[in-house]
Amino acid sequence: MQKILFIASSLFLGANVFSQTMAPGINLSYIDSSVSPRNDIYKYANGKWLQKQQIPASDGSWGSFNEIHEGNSANLKTLLAEVSKDTKALPGSNAQKIKDFYLTGMDSAKAEKEGVAPISADMASIDLIKTKDELLKTTAALNKKGIGGMIGFYVYSDFKNSNANACYLAQTGLGLPDKDFYFEAKYDAIKKEYELHITRMFECLGNTPAIAEANSKIIINIESQLAKNCQNAVEQRDPQKQYNPYTQVEWLKMSPNVDWNIYFTALGVKLPGNIIINQPKFYEGLNTLINSIAIADWKLFLKWKLISEAAPYLSSKFVKESFKFNGTILAGKKEMKPRYKRVQATTDNVLGEALGKLYVEKYFNGDSKKRVNTMIDNLIASYRERINTRDWMSIDTKKQAQLKLDKIIRKIGFPDTWIDYTPLPITTESYWKNISNGGKFQFARMINKIGKPVDRMEWGMTPPTVNAYYNPTSNEIAFPAGIMQVPFFDPKADDAYNYGVMGSIIGHELTHGFDDQGSQFDSDGNLKMWWTDTDYKNFKNKTKLIIDQFNSYKAIDTLHVNGELTQGENIADLGGLTMAYYAYKKSLNGKKSPVIAGYTGEQRFFIAWAQGWKTLMRDAFLKQMIATNPHSPGNFRAMGPLSNMQEFYDAFDVKQGDGMYRPADKRVSIW
Repeated sequence: MQKILFIASSLFLGANVFSQTMAPGINLSYIDSSVSPRNDIYKYANGKWLQKQQIPASDGSWGSFNEIHEGNSANLKTLLAEVSKDTKALPGSNAQKIKDFYLTGMDSAKAEKEGVAPISADMASIDLIKTKDELLKTTAALNKKGIGGMIGFYVYSDFKNSNANACYLAQTGLGLPDKDFYFEAKYDAIKKEYELHITRMFECLGNTPAIAEANSKIIINIESQLAKNCQNAVEQRDPQKQYNPYTQVEWLKMSPNVDWNIYFTALGVKLPGNIIINQPKFYEGLNTLINSIAIADWKLFLKWKLISEAAPYLSSKFVKESFKFNGTILAGKKEMKPRYKRVQATTDNVLGEALGKLYVEKYFNGDSKKRVNTMIDNLIASYRERINTRDWMSIDTKKQAQLKLDKIIRKIGFPDTWIDYTPLPITTESYWKNISNGGKFQFARMINKIGKPVDRMEWGMTPPTVNAYYNPTSNEIAFPAGIMQVPFFDPKADDAYNYGVMGSIIGHELTHGFDDQGSQFDSDGNLKMWWTDTDYKNFKNKTKLIIDQFNSYKAIDTLHVNGELTQGENIADLGGLTMAYYAYKKSLNGKKSPVIAGYTGEQRFFIAWAQGWKTLMRDAFLKQMIATNPHSPGNFRAMGPLSNMQEFYDAFDVKQGDGMYRPADKRVSIW
């Protein structure tokens, strides 16, 4: 979310010095030569793109990730058109499921005719609730379909026994992006819009304006009471605080007003003998709220969770209202994406590996996988050398860090074993029914893991996804086929470019194993202190510097980046870029880098990095990102790490007084 690998530090495969005829990779048309790279490398590398590019009306932001996603979207459109015309798809086959899911989702006339009918049975089951026991049974039935409530149950690897799956309870039930949106004055306008959104949605259900408004106030009140006992985004960053194991006796004693036997029986799960509660205060609070909030109000709350989840897949009035708040208010989007793009995304969500298998067969180049695999070898080797040069780490801690590198599991492109979708029924009955069935299928897969060892080869992303990840509980890095595309990876470009972008992405994910969160997990993925006390104190002192650095960046108006919330990603960016740089230098085999398009290899490496983070954002999107997202905005991701690297200073002759210059005693050097 793993085969044990040992890569010797001398292993750098496929190293080549490219000639003047090799493509530079960097986009020369983006460069604004009126800006000095010594003052602002981001605007120098992207200035003309920033001036000319417009954010599409259907997006809250636009950048390199979107560019790749658009290409993947076009490929998926072609692929789904082909599958949709398949008249020989056998009943129960992946082709039949993809075809029926996609065509049913695309049938807007059918959705319009059905109106609210697809959720009427679940609405009726909520209406029948008369007791607390029935409330818990119905909550469980909705949870099994992927619909939220006041209980957040899931199965995941045990943080302190990473080979075993454990049962967890987490905070849940909030409709706003974060706890702070309910209580801080700066979010009052969004909270008010949310209340109006709930009102309008109940009007879509047929309630009178007065009743809809009253319902909205009840739901806001319930969510606010739940939010009081939640943790905000920053508080949730510490995995030690999220790991609170309880025996069955302790857990039932903590929340005696919640009949957990009834809830778990309705889930089809045996009452766990032990459970891990991420936020105990939330369930201590729920123990009171389950009685103090009237059953009639809880019923409204469940109706809201159902309609909020289902709205994007129903008739147009629900779809538009859902977009008005979630798309426009929260992200500044001007219009919805075309229906085919929305249905494609949902198909990927429900049938991701079935669709991904077809995507890989048609569009993924195996040569890219080989070259990225070689880059991973080189990045790991670079990491080994860097760890050995860290003067703030003891030999014992360095050995443990090297062991963690030894055991990193790499996943490239697509899974070795695909998910079996045989138990998932997909029909032409209704779009929402298929999505609901998808939720039940995923829930069944999840609870089937109880009592079984962790499958370390399971993927946390689908093949077309334009992203990558590191999972600390399995010590794995994963790069789906979707991200290995221009402008992140170009097989026609030289190593300076590919290490500057794709190499840095690989290094980024590797560094997540050594960021503020990943550093707390050992080589086997267990939440266990493997540092000496002194070394870990040194590490935390260094992370404090990067927190301070990003806290100083003003994103919009008076709003600054949250250095504490974003520290993990900022550590990963700096570490990843550093490792990629030294992997690139190693690939030159001691030779001088070639000059292409007037730039040295070192300069192209840093320009490629800066161009990879080109981004435009709408104000609403940026403000929500600062409040809730652990990633910093693209311009700060581009410039922040570079201002800490002497190697960048040397490449562009940055001197004191230049905009990119950062005093030596303020520069952050961790990995």
